[in-house]
Amino acid sequence: MPAGLTHNHELRSFEGPGLYLHIPFCLRKCPYCDFFSVPSNPALLATYPDLLIAQLEHESHLQRWQGPFSTVFFGGGTPSLLQPKAIGRILTQADRLFGLTSKVEISLEANPGTVSAKSLSGYRAAGINRLSFGVQSLNDAHLKRLGRIHSAADACNAVRWARKAGFDNLSCDLIFALPHQSTQAALADLKALLQLEPQHLSCYGLGIEPDTVFAQQLDTGKLHPVSEEVYAEMFCQLHLQLAEAGFEHYEISNYTRPGKACLHNLNTWQRHPYLGLGPGAHSFCANEWGERRYAPPDLETYIESVSTGLDPSVSLETFDRTGAMAETAYLGLRCTEGVNDAGFFNRFGIRFAEAFPQAIARCKEHLSLQHGHWRLDLRGWLLFDHFISGFL
Repeated sequence: MPAGLTHNHELRSFEGPGLYLHIPFCLRKCPYCDFFSVPSNPALLATYPDLLIAQLEHESHLQRWQGPFSTVFFGGGTPSLLQPKAIGRILTQADRLFGLTSKVEISLEANPGTVSAKSLSGYRAAGINRLSFGVQSLNDAHLKRLGRIHSAADACNAVRWARKAGFDNLSCDLIFALPHQSTQAALADLKALLQLEPQHLSCYGLGIEPDTVFAQQLDTGKLHPVSEEVYAEMFCQLHLQLAEAGFEHYEISNYTRPGKACLHNLNTWQRHPYLGLGPGAHSFCANEWGERRYAPPDLETYIESVSTGLDPSVSLETFDRTGAMAETAYLGLRCTEGVNDAGFFNRFGIRFAEAFPQAIARCKEHLSLQHGHWRLDLRGWLLFDHFISGFL
C-alpha cells in the first residue's frame, strides 16, 4: 500500500443506490473540460428542475432502481447555477418517490464564482451536506490560463461563507501539471489550498481531452504540456505533502481526511447501482452482470423525450461475465480498497489471479495481494493506464 494510505473499512458504506443529477449549464466553458454543458440560459435553468423531476417520476414507474438513495450528487456543468429552492424541490421529490437514507450524503459541485453567502446558506437549508468547490488553483495567473471565471479571492470567500453556513464537509479541486508549471509552483498551490482546511481534495493532472480548446491549442503548437517526468514528480510530491498533512490517498486523484471520503464515488467504483438523470448522465443497473445506460448529451433531445413521457436513456453496454470481471478490476484497482479477492471469487467463481495471470505479471511488484485485497502501489497508480490495459 502506498505510504500515507490507510485502509479504512468504514469507507465501504453502501446502503442503497446513488442518484446523480447532471446540470449541464455553464457561464463559460473551460478550455480543458469535455463534460457535456451548454451556455447558461435563465429560462432553461428555471424549467430544468421540472424535467429532472419528471424523469425521476418516470424511473419510479419503471422500477429499475429500488430506493432509498444513500447518496445524491449534483454534478455538471455548474450545479451552483440552480437556485437553492430548486435543489430543495428535487430532493423532496427524490425522497417522496424513492426515499433517502437517514445518513444520506448529498453533494453539490459549486463554482466559487457563482455562489454567495446567501446561496450557500440556502443550499444547506435545502439539504446539501457536502460541497465540492471547483477551486482548481489559488494562483490568479493559473486560473486565467484555465479559463476560470473566479479569482483566488472568490474561492477563499466561498469557503469562508460555506463554513459560516454550517458546512463541515468541504472538498476542493486542484489541477496540477499546467503548461510550464514547476513542481515547486504546484506544491505552492497545494499549500495555499490546504490553508482553507478542506476535508477532501481531488487533485487532477491536466489532461488534454479531445474536442476541447486545449486540444486545438495542442494541435497548433500553442500549448505545451509538462513532460512525463515532471508530471510523475508532481504526482509523487503532492502525495507526500498530503500524507504529511494527514490525508488518506484513497483513489488515484482523491484524498480525504478520515471519514470524509466521497461515498457517492466510492459506491460507483465498487460497481454499486446508481441512477443518472439529465442529458449526458450515466446510470448503472446491477442486475445480472450489470448494464450501463445513459441519456445522450443533447439537451433538445432530452427535453423532447421527457416532455412527451419517453425514456431519455438508452442502453450503453450490457456486461457479460468477462466484461464484468474486467470492469471490477478497472474500478477496484484505482482505489486503495483494491479488489477483494474473496469477494471476486464469490461473485465470479474464480480467483483474481486465475482470471488475470498475464495482466498481474505485467504489473510486477506494483500489484500485490495484501490482507485479501489486490492493490496497486503509488507507482502503479502513476502508470495506471499502462497497467490496466492488460485487464481490459
